[in-house]
Amino acid sequence: RWQKIFMIPLWSKMAVFWNKMFLTIIVLLIVLFLDAVREVRKYSSVHVNEKAANVNTNAFDHIQMKLFRSQRNLYLSGFSLFLWLVLRRTVTLLTQLAKGMTSHAALETQVNDATEAARKYMAENERLQEALSEKESSKKKESAEATDEKLKKEVEHLKAELQKTS
Repeated sequence: RWQKIFMIPLWSKMAVFWNKMFLTIIVLLIVLFLDAVREVRKYSSVHVNEKAANVNTNAFDHIQMKLFRSQRNLYLSGFSLFLWLVLRRTVTLLTQLAKGMTSHAALETQVNDATEAARKYMAENERLQEALSEKESSKKKESAEATDEKLKKEVEHLKAELQKTS
């Protein structure tokens, strides 16, 4: 099933574009992740300093809100980066599997064709061996008959000579 999808001409044209797009999205996700890490570190250090200074509650809540948002962005960008890498690996494995299945099917048909050809040649070889052995046996038979005929003629000739002499 995947073979049909990966054999579409549009897919091969998109493959080059897909690789560039993948790298672009990875770079974008890494930048977002690093920005989120920077924001979390920034507001975590401010959080400690502000708590020690006992500033008013609105400022503290505002810092907490920004810390929460930066942590949320960190988790979202990190999870998105992870899932994007998993998606890329899955697509790579599916592509390799489709190519492997295609080559497996081609090799299987090639093996079947070779097996059929070998059976055909072996049957033809057996038939030729039988024909050769029949020919050899008929030649032996003919040579035996020819020898037998010669001997009979010689016996007849010797009988004729014997009768002439007697």
